Amino acid sequence: MKTQRISVFVALLSVLWLGVSPAWGVSKEIIQLQTQVQQLQEQMTAMQRSFDERMGVMNNLVEKDTDAVNKVANAINQLQSTLQRQQADAGGKTEQLSGQIQALNDTMDELKVRLAKVSKQLEDMQSTQQSLAVQQSQQQQQADALKNAPPPDVLYNNALRDYNGGKNDLATQEFSDYVKFYPNTDLAGNSYYYLGEVQFRGANYQAAAQSYDQVLQNFPSGNKAASAQLKKGFALIELGKQDDGITELKHLIQRYPHSPEALQARERLRKLGVSAR
Repeated sequence: MKTQRISVFVALLSVLWLGVSPAWGVSKEIIQLQTQVQQLQEQMTAMQRSFDERMGVMNNLVEKDTDAVNKVANAINQLQSTLQRQQADAGGKTEQLSGQIQALNDTMDELKVRLAKVSKQLEDMQSTQQSLAVQQSQQQQQADALKNAPPPDVLYNNALRDYNGGKNDLATQEFSDYVKFYPNTDLAGNSYYYLGEVQFRGANYQAAAQSYDQVLQNFPSGNKAASAQLKKGFALIELGKQDDGITELKHLIQRYPHSPEALQARERLRKLGVSAR
């Protein structure tokens, strides 16, 4: 557009100059001016051509840069998509891994509980086995001792003879052997009673009360039960446990009201100033 305006302007100048010039000739200045205008037109044409070429080059560069930018943008978008997909996959794998770890922890806890139960069972089995071993050893010892022990009637008669003869140490040993070798016989209750008698004689009232109590607990219907309860009451009174001793004597009177032991109990209560009732 600029080139066309310049060309028109130059043409008008030429016409004006031709109008004012003499019809018969063209001056030298007009020729120079026309030459300069022609040169100017050529320069403008060259400049326009150069401008068009540069604009083409610039447009080409812009197109190339645009393509490059688009490619880079596409690459960035693809990279972002890839990263997001990888993050999503990683998140899913992390959740899956967390679930597996939790399941393993639960399994481990369950195994610990089972192991504790098994350990407890093993300990109980070992304890039972040890108890059985001890019992078996004791039974074996008793069996071995019974092989060498005298017959029960011989052992009891010897112990009673030594007791009546005042041989308290020997009688104690023999009565102790009898209750050890033959604890379930009827004479075992008598043996406990005579052990208590020996201990009572020696003023060992605590041991005597325990021996009498063995008779009452293990042989309540034996022929020494009343005597054992009477002497247990006496032993408790001697120990200073008067209330307990009085209770034993009153129980004796209630259980065996017409026995000789009941008469002795009433007499002891009378001396203590306690009513038998």
